[in-house]
Amino acid sequence: MANHFEDARYYMGRAVDHAKAGIKEELEPLEQRVRELTGQEKEPEPGRLEKLQADLKELEDRASGEAREAVQNARKRVTAYREQREQ
Repeated sequence: MANHFEDARYYMGRAVDHAKAGIKEELEPLEQRVRELTGQEKEPEPGRLEKLQADLKELEDRASGEAREAVQNARKRVTAYREQREQ
């Protein structure tokens, strides 16, 4: 019995996805017409290049933070080592 409910939920989700896509497709010309009348342009979605650049910037920031942290840890170790040798 549970399998029937799982199957029904799956197909209902698919039906919702298809209905949403159909509504979007039907309303797209209307949206475009309204935008033309009001003078508002649709915001372009970021392209692959912009997404890659954002990802690279995020990785760069994370790497520099990790590098700073590694340098700080190394300095602490060197200081602790020197203090230990002096004693």
